[in-house]
Amino acid sequence: MSEYDGPALGMVVDQGRGSLPYSLIHGESLIACAAWGLGDSGVTPIDFSTEWAGVVDSGEPFVLHDALCPLAPASFISQCLAVAVESDTVVIGFRPVTDTVKQVADGIVGGTVDRTTLRAIASPIVLPARVVAELDAVPSYDFVELASALDARFPVTWVEAPSEARRVSTADELLVLEALTAR
Repeated sequence: MSEYDGPALGMVVDQGRGSLPYSLIHGESLIACAAWGLGDSGVTPIDFSTEWAGVVDSGEPFVLHDALCPLAPASFISQCLAVAVESDTVVIGFRPVTDTVKQVADGIVGGTVDRTTLRAIASPIVLPARVVAELDAVPSYDFVELASALDARFPVTWVEAPSEARRVSTADELLVLEALTAR
């Protein structure tokens, strides 16, 4: 995958994520790490006070980077941007599901779900300029809801994220990510 070298706007999303984005990993807050990754990818960061009309008027692709995926490499974000622009599709980063998932019906545990049909949403979600222009706003800042809304309306390209781009949702998962990315 090639990296993107054109203009793009983006934001680090921390809304609805509690205090976890302000926890530390390798001595830095998750939100700071995510912001550095976004900036290092060549994306111009904006904040939530920026009106959507301004994003549309820019004519640029738009990157949403989840603060709970703080160590997604800048090169991966840039590669996802390149895919979104080249394919003119929404690009959604994901991690393969490795846990065993069971079906449950009427409180009874049933068969095992085929993991290859499942994805754990990661970061980033990239909207090509055409999609930005067709939206009145970002449909949701919950990445699972956002991915579902975008997938229902636009062509989507799913790109497997590296392990360091995994999402954390608990302090224990944060410890695992920190151990995984220790030097």
